[in-house]
Amino acid sequence: MALPLLTDLARPTPHELGHEQTEYTDLLRQFDQPGACVVCLDPSLAVQQANREFFRQFDDASTDVCGRDFSDLLHPSVRQAVKRQFSRLLDGSRHRFTTHVVAIGAEGAAFTSGLTAVAVREGSAHVASILVVLRPTAGGEEVDIVTDRKKLLTETEARILEGIAAGLSTIPLASRLYLSRQGVEYHVTRLLRKLRVPNRAALVSRAYSIGVLNVGCWPPKVVDDFVK
Repeated sequence: MALPLLTDLARPTPHELGHEQTEYTDLLRQFDQPGACVVCLDPSLAVQQANREFFRQFDDASTDVCGRDFSDLLHPSVRQAVKRQFSRLLDGSRHRFTTHVVAIGAEGAAFTSGLTAVAVREGSAHVASILVVLRPTAGGEEVDIVTDRKKLLTETEARILEGIAAGLSTIPLASRLYLSRQGVEYHVTRLLRKLRVPNRAALVSRAYSIGVLNVGCWPPKVVDDFVK
């Protein structure tokens, strides 16, 4: 089933958005920006409509994108943080947010993007839909990030990586995981080799940069998709 296209006639009016004119004008500027992906979501965050640029970026995401959860198009490392932002739109805590995300487009290619989301309300409270604008950043398609859900880490390696990211040294990690000190060092060495880094600080930085650790999560948590 083909996904309906957002056209000029599909643009919300200032009355529908319920925002001040300045915010609405700003939204339209983003709508018209070359390269912007525009998608309309229902309150469950399912895709309802999108523009042609959205299709260009996500053309192999699904043969039937309509009805698909928008968060499925985001990298797992940012998914929960963005869902929390959407929840605030739906419960009325805010009517708009802007953030940066990593999206998974055509053929599994990752790209960084600025994301702006605005709640479109019926009356003063009920959220009828959410308008999302994605603006891929320059060079975003060159992001070095794991996108194919490889099972990179064992359960023990994942817990050790989380502990290192939280600032724990070898002895506290050994006590927490019921391992010997030598056992912890063995797994740390394996992690350094897997992520091709020279030390623990670089290990944490690399894990965040390739999306193995969840963004906006404390204590640090490895994305479940990458645990065997």
